[in-house]
Amino acid sequence: MSLSSVPAFNFSQLPSNLIPGDANPPWMSKGDNAWQLVAATLVGLQSVPGLIILYGGAVKKKWAVNSAFMVLYAFACVLLCWVCWGYRMSFGDKLIPIWGKVDVALEQDYLFQQAFLGLFPNATMVFFQFVFAAITLILIAGALLGRMNFYAWMLFVPLWLTFSYTFGAYTIWSTNGWLSLKGIIDYSGGYVIHLSSGVAGFTAAYWVGPRSTKDRERFPPNNILLMLAGAGLLWMGWTGFNGGDPYAASIDASLAVLNTHVAAATSLLTWLILDVIFFGKPSVIGAVQGMITGLVAITPAAGVVQGWAAIVIGLCSGSIPWFTMMVVHKKSELLQKVDDTMAVFHTHAVAGSLGGILTGLFANPRLCYLFYGYYNKYYGLFYGIHDGQIHKGLRQIGLQLLGVLFVVVVNVVMTSFICLLVQLIVPLRMSEEDMEIGDEAAHGEEAYAIWGQGDRLEKSAGFSAYNDDTAGAARSAGYNTSRSQVEMV
Repeated sequence: MSLSSVPAFNFSQLPSNLIPGDANPPWMSKGDNAWQLVAATLVGLQSVPGLIILYGGAVKKKWAVNSAFMVLYAFACVLLCWVCWGYRMSFGDKLIPIWGKVDVALEQDYLFQQAFLGLFPNATMVFFQFVFAAITLILIAGALLGRMNFYAWMLFVPLWLTFSYTFGAYTIWSTNGWLSLKGIIDYSGGYVIHLSSGVAGFTAAYWVGPRSTKDRERFPPNNILLMLAGAGLLWMGWTGFNGGDPYAASIDASLAVLNTHVAAATSLLTWLILDVIFFGKPSVIGAVQGMITGLVAITPAAGVVQGWAAIVIGLCSGSIPWFTMMVVHKKSELLQKVDDTMAVFHTHAVAGSLGGILTGLFANPRLCYLFYGYYNKYYGLFYGIHDGQIHKGLRQIGLQLLGVLFVVVVNVVMTSFICLLVQLIVPLRMSEEDMEIGDEAAHGEEAYAIWGQGDRLEKSAGFSAYNDDTAGAARSAGYNTSRSQVEMV
């Protein structure tokens, strides 16, 4: 039969809500587009407000505002950089095999075109990928809480996004990237997001230096319930984190969501049991750490492994990072020297690399086909041995290890370069005096103004420009307010 004899499809026979139009091109799936926007919003909620209140509740009271504000600033800054140059450097035309060309993602003609993958427009993909880029910077912040100069953080965020994140995203996720073309598996960011943020956070913490001695010795959470609320948003938001990466409302998305939560629950319970066995008490902070390591470890594997493998990954992620944090850390001079406030190295670098390696063992060829669309290109080692394709399995595990090496090298080198560059402009650390004060020195604001604790006139701290009553009272009382101290005129 010739093409000319095939009758043209009559779109008018479709229900009115499915008829293509100027705002609904024939290539777009309304269902996929809707799910992708929802998934992106869920990931965004992990950061704002999720990590805002997790960090704000997990630190000392005097650092609650500063920690939360580092998250809020990073989220806003990354978005502007992302649409102006970051997205196209990560997913646009190839400049070199590990980096894309600089270009904007702001013009109508570009944003309304079909995305490089998925049945939805570039505008949706730009937003979806933005929330991933943003949370990566926010996770790095977790290693730096309680001492980084906020002005240095303002410079660090756009520089790191430009000269580190875009390398990893293009190399591993772009359809033209070096490791992507070779066949590395990183379903939703075990390498690009978690291993990157863990290594970069640890490296930046080395250059910034430790918290004050007093803070390192005792750093109790100011609000554990608030921290748990943030952790809950982080966990539930992971539905969009892993469920959105097939770029379709597909059966693979459903599998990824279920595997994500199974692994997280298994990891949380494993960590909890180890705490009870070795320390005698169930720790809620430990449970949150176990939850996070489970979510991180399943991320590179979520839609390409079976449910039993998700449980195995959860068992590993609840025990191996626990061991590195509770045992190895205490015996390692380097790990003790570097002050990683939220243990990002263990929860993200260790768990992310662990997840990537386990993906190389458990990746199911059938599920990889559903996700990638290629037969027999992606092969977990255990399936390779079972199917007589051991060379494919060995190749896959080799690629997973190569990915770990690539991400570690790029992030150590580029993060060190960026920290040294920023240090030429502003100090990386707050002054010792300001670290003693905390939020009021950095921002002139405090998290909780409880009766008897809200009278700032008796404290050697600055004032917020937005606290008119306090500032006005200070002026009428004869005080000269500055950033770090209050002096009587």
